[in-house]
Amino acid sequence: MTTLVLAAATTGAIPAQGAWTYADWEQLPDDGNRYEVVGGVLYMTTAPSNFHQWIVQALVEYIALPARQQGLAYSFFAPIGVLMDGCDPVQPDFVVIRRERAHIIREGRIRGVPDLIIEVLSPSNRTYDEQTKRAAYAQAGVPEYALIDPAARALCLYHLTDTGAYGEAAYATAADSISFACLPDISLPIAALFAGAPDTTL
Repeated sequence: MTTLVLAAATTGAIPAQGAWTYADWEQLPDDGNRYEVVGGVLYMTTAPSNFHQWIVQALVEYIALPARQQGLAYSFFAPIGVLMDGCDPVQPDFVVIRRERAHIIREGRIRGVPDLIIEVLSPSNRTYDEQTKRAAYAQAGVPEYALIDPAARALCLYHLTDTGAYGEAAYATAADSISFACLPDISLPIAALFAGAPDTTL
C-alpha cells in the first residue's frame, strides 16, 4: 500500500493542499484508489496487499460478526467514508460503532466519531498511520485507536486521555489476546489475525 500526497486528482479547479473539503472529495473518481482528507490535505492510498485484506477479514470474523450477533455494535471496513472534525473524510481499514450510537450512520456515510478505529500498517504507510492519522483521530475524539503491524505480528492500542491525546500504547503480540473498551466481552486473539494467510507479502 502506497500513501501519496496528491498534487492533482480531478479535472477542472483543483483545490490547493490544505484547502480540500468533503465536497471536493465527493467529486473524486471511483478509480480503485482510497482518497482521504486530513486537515485539508488530500492523501491517496493504492490497493492493499493480499495479506492486508486477510487481516481485515480476520477482524470481521473475530470482532464484527460476534458484535453483530450479540447486538452490540456495527462494523465497517474500507472503502467507507468517515466524517469527523479535521478528518473529512477518512477511510479507515476497520471501524466499530456501538449500537446505541447508530444515529451517526446515515446518508451513506459515518457522520461522527466511531468508538474504535483500526488501521493495518504497511511499509509505505507507517508514518501516515502512526503520526498523521493518530494525531488527527485524537483531535477528532476517537476513544480507541489500534494499529496492526503485520511485520511484527503485533497490535498497538491507544486510548484517548482527558487531555485529548492518546496515552502510552498497550502492545499485544501473537501470544496475546486483547479486548477493546467498546466491546469488553469480545476477545481478539492476535495470532488469528495472521494465521493461515496464503500470501504474507507486505
